[in-house]
Amino acid sequence: MHLDPSASFAYPSAPIVFVDLETTGATFGVDRITEVGIVEVGPSGVSQWTSLVNPQKPIPAFIQQLTGITDAMVRDAPTFEQLAAGLLERMDGRLFVAHNAHFDHGFLKGEFRRMGLRFAPDVLCTVQLSRAVYPAESRHGLDALVERHALVPAARHRALADADLLWQFWQHLHRAHTPDVLRAHLDRVTRRFQLAAHIDEDTIEQMPAGCGVYMFYGDDDAPVYIGRSVRLRQRVRSHLVGPRRSAKDLRLAALVRRVEWKATGGEIGALLAEAQWIANVRPALNRAPKSRPGDARGAPWPYAGGIAIEERDEASGERAWHVIDNWCYLGMASTLAQAGELRGRAGAPAFELSTYRILGERLARGLVVTPLAPVTLATAV
Repeated sequence: MHLDPSASFAYPSAPIVFVDLETTGATFGVDRITEVGIVEVGPSGVSQWTSLVNPQKPIPAFIQQLTGITDAMVRDAPTFEQLAAGLLERMDGRLFVAHNAHFDHGFLKGEFRRMGLRFAPDVLCTVQLSRAVYPAESRHGLDALVERHALVPAARHRALADADLLWQFWQHLHRAHTPDVLRAHLDRVTRRFQLAAHIDEDTIEQMPAGCGVYMFYGDDDAPVYIGRSVRLRQRVRSHLVGPRRSAKDLRLAALVRRVEWKATGGEIGALLAEAQWIANVRPALNRAPKSRPGDARGAPWPYAGGIAIEERDEASGERAWHVIDNWCYLGMASTLAQAGELRGRAGAPAFELSTYRILGERLARGLVVTPLAPVTLATAV
């Protein structure tokens, strides 16, 4: 089935922008923008905007030859600082579509950040979209799209002309594929930067890639859900965005307003921290632990005092020491000396059933531990 060329689905219900940049080179933070072209498409139709930009540095000769943009052409053009407010207004809140979008989005994000402005739109890369829709094809550059789909370039390597090619490609896709098929591809390749309420991609990128625990908060800062993962950043993102989310994740994302996290240095640490956090906070969507055969409240502690369990996070390479005494998880330290200090500050630990469940069997199987010096009540205070 093919869509009619005038299918209204090509005109989205919310405005999107097709964007292309020309720059002095390809290095973020060093090279600067020389031209911006934007094709905005929305329910009311199509509009175009373009401007040369004074990069405040010379344009290399090979870039001048490639784009046709010379130092003389940009000498009297506005600087990015002069264009920034209007640019941000044009693109804010719109889906950002570009070819090799990491390049265009990265340059704009860097320029806005230089001015203290935040730029975090959802991003769709038409290279990735072309690969998703046409997996049998080996070439997905803009020249290949022009040739394969009979797009009509007004020019090449000029910002507005290349942005218009992306709009033509978008129209082609909506003529050639059913809405459901195309929407599935779009959902799969769109990178969501505003994930849930005040959680965006910049927040996610601050999280450790390795082991850790996280807590989602909802309205009125009420704890909603606690989880753990050996790939913390990936796990949190998977809750909030992506076509493969479960029904539970979809419900959770609608409730989430903010997230807290902490690295745990390893999988055992993540298990211990998650269980303790759940027991102390009791979030709405975490199930309360049920009693099981063999649970032994007040089971004797098999050591003379506290112990430390060493782990190494494969993602970061960092070591961590987890401190336990009397089946109570006391926390994590980065060195063995700090582990001893942590035990000394803890006072008399109370039995935790969750810690007993997690460690009891592992200790019985010979989990390697390091005994810590016994702590008396006098030294613990």
